Amino acid sequence: MDQKGYRRESFQSSTSDEDMLEIAGASLDFSMADDDPPLDREMGGFSSYNGGGMNGTSTMMDFLEEPLPGVGTYEDFNTIDWVREKSRDRDRHREITSRSKESTWALIHSVSDAFSGWLLMLLIGLLAGSLAGLIDISAHWMTDLKEGVCLAGFWFNHEHCCWKSNTTFTDRDKCPEWMSWSQLILGHGEGAFAYILNYFMYVIWALLFSLLAVLLVKGFAPYACGSGIPEIKTILSGFIIRGYLGKWTLIIKTITLVLAVSSGLSLGKEGPLVHVACCCGNILCHLFTKYRKNEAKRREVLSAAAAAGVSVAFGAPIGGVLFSLEEVSYYFPLKTLWRSFFAALVAAFTLRSINPFGNSRLVLFYVEFHMPWHLLELVPFILLGIFGGLWGAFFIRSNIAWCRRRKTTKLGKYPVLEVFVVTAITAVLAFPNEYTRMSTSELISELFNDCGILDSSKLCEYVNDFNSTKGDDLPDRAAGPGVYTAMWQLALALIMKVFITIFTFGMKVPSGLFIPSMAVGAIAGRLLGVAVEQLAFYHHDWAIFSGWCSQGADCITPGLYAMVGAAACLGGVTRMTVSLVVIMFELTGGLEYIVPLMAAAMTSKWVADAIGREGIYDAHIRLNGYPFLEAKEEFSHKTLAMDVMRPRRNDPPLTVITQDSMTVEDVETIINETTYSGYPVVVSRESQRLVGFVLRRDLIISIENARKKQDGIVSTSIIYFTDHSPPLPPSSPSMLKLRSILDLSPFTVTDQTPMEIVVDIFRKLGLRQCLVTHNGKLLGIITKKDVLKHIAQLANQDPDSILFN
Repeated sequence: MDQKGYRRESFQSSTSDEDMLEIAGASLDFSMADDDPPLDREMGGFSSYNGGGMNGTSTMMDFLEEPLPGVGTYEDFNTIDWVREKSRDRDRHREITSRSKESTWALIHSVSDAFSGWLLMLLIGLLAGSLAGLIDISAHWMTDLKEGVCLAGFWFNHEHCCWKSNTTFTDRDKCPEWMSWSQLILGHGEGAFAYILNYFMYVIWALLFSLLAVLLVKGFAPYACGSGIPEIKTILSGFIIRGYLGKWTLIIKTITLVLAVSSGLSLGKEGPLVHVACCCGNILCHLFTKYRKNEAKRREVLSAAAAAGVSVAFGAPIGGVLFSLEEVSYYFPLKTLWRSFFAALVAAFTLRSINPFGNSRLVLFYVEFHMPWHLLELVPFILLGIFGGLWGAFFIRSNIAWCRRRKTTKLGKYPVLEVFVVTAITAVLAFPNEYTRMSTSELISELFNDCGILDSSKLCEYVNDFNSTKGDDLPDRAAGPGVYTAMWQLALALIMKVFITIFTFGMKVPSGLFIPSMAVGAIAGRLLGVAVEQLAFYHHDWAIFSGWCSQGADCITPGLYAMVGAAACLGGVTRMTVSLVVIMFELTGGLEYIVPLMAAAMTSKWVADAIGREGIYDAHIRLNGYPFLEAKEEFSHKTLAMDVMRPRRNDPPLTVITQDSMTVEDVETIINETTYSGYPVVVSRESQRLVGFVLRRDLIISIENARKKQDGIVSTSIIYFTDHSPPLPPSSPSMLKLRSILDLSPFTVTDQTPMEIVVDIFRKLGLRQCLVTHNGKLLGIITKKDVLKHIAQLANQDPDSILFN
């Protein structure tokens, strides 16, 4: 199976602007030629790739000594040829190794080539960490700007503004250097009119930030919207979306991510940070030839960049590597694992050096718990897991239904108006409630917090009995009026977050889902934690508490429940498991709570999977019609290759080219009358015995160059793909030999091959098409598109509704 199956996914020499697919705010052209052999047309005539680099000569074409421009690259919206790319990299490596023994300079070149991967990881980590620090600092400042301004310097956020103030600890947020808008404009901050003015300024700033974000995205980089993770998964599986990881996308996404987060919309920056890091990786790949010219090698770099993105998003380097491995990567060799770890480490170190939050932590909601949990607490933890699974399944279905409506109705034509309306509703509802007014990261930090003696939050307003306090540990206490007020405010915040996030995710601004999902779970967890805490306090003599929670003891940690709830909801939406648990315990700095996190994560995944198998990213991949073959899904149907191949019964016969009997005019007619990306080459139309496979793009480039550079090539010239020219009369025009662009070892299966095996072949080898034979005779072709359509039909889905429409 070392064959170089040339799979090309439907090549079109000219693309049509009418067939568009909306990709999270941008228009993708998937005008996919005909359904038959749209072979992954990756680009054509590949230099010496005949038979996986084994059977062909080393010249590009028989009439030219140098490779032709445009050959060996890929067109937009194509799938790469994984086998060919890996073969080319092996050939390159062998050549460098053999030359390294010839001279000192060649040895230095060999060493630098080996070191270039690590240098690239270092640069990605530095750039991703720096951008993440810039985003964190800017978003923190602009979020506070909605509520007031610092007189000591408008560039200070609220916390930094009050650092040098002489106010007491309890009044640390009310320093004279920081003035609300009502204080600045009216001279005082009390009264109904001051409240209304602050309310008005909050809404105005939110609308300004969100409108600026959506206008920048729409005008300069349509690919900068959304979280980017569904598209990153598709790109890592081998698909090409030009510009999605380009410099303009990086610049606009970085700017608009700050604006979107600062506007107060129910979204996060963690998912988009993965996109930002992958943009950094893609751009830096151009500094190194072996990554610039090889799409498979570039995808190894992008896998590592995704790990760096999660590392700076959560301050979790190990979790980032596991996230890349579990959630986004399609091909993840061992060396990529180590390089991902290095990139994530450098990115986290860079962000730590910048210290964007001033707390020597990589995230705003880092927290440490000190009290152990009891075995009986697994019951509420599992209940939180059930809640997370139910909410995850509900959110996915609701959000996909809304996004589908956006794509199929006039709503999708007015992205600016949609952002304006959702922002206005969010801001109007958020301001009266202090838990929705604050940024989502600050809310999660507040909910994770373990109440101490000096905490002035309403969540920590318990009835204190300082006689029972031992050191820094506070016993379980009766809830005071502040706690009860906080409970109903949090309940209202939960309802708002649950519903407003459905309409926010997928708008034409950068929008991540990690933080809103964690916020929903953290609110639910904190509510449950306080309820269990009060139950244990008032009923410590009950059988379930008597053995481990005596009166005056610190038994229940509500912040831990918030953390477990956050993990449960995030797992229910994304279906992450191992990487989720590792990210969460890296956030808390302790291994003691792995079991509660594992219990909640697994429960949420089981419950959510029972309702719907797809996570949010897979659901958006299917909604947008990306050619992504999910490696985690099992194909269990008993169909055969002959049931899926084309042509079907009553279809026109498969378009083929004979090896030595067709003229240039005949081949050009086939190219003009069909839109297939490649054509099987057979001995003759009568025998239908397979010789190889040739790409449409290769044929076009080769014939055009032959007409210009080879004397005697006319429309009646015979094209042959054999070693020796066929016998022709002396008066015949010059013949054109194109054997060097022929793939002599295309991947083939027999017509009786079970589709279960065919699907596995497509997944594991990254094929774009394979040919179907019977007793050595060519019967038809199966493309990646055919496989995806077949899977959709077996799942009772309309295949045309999810593929390249």
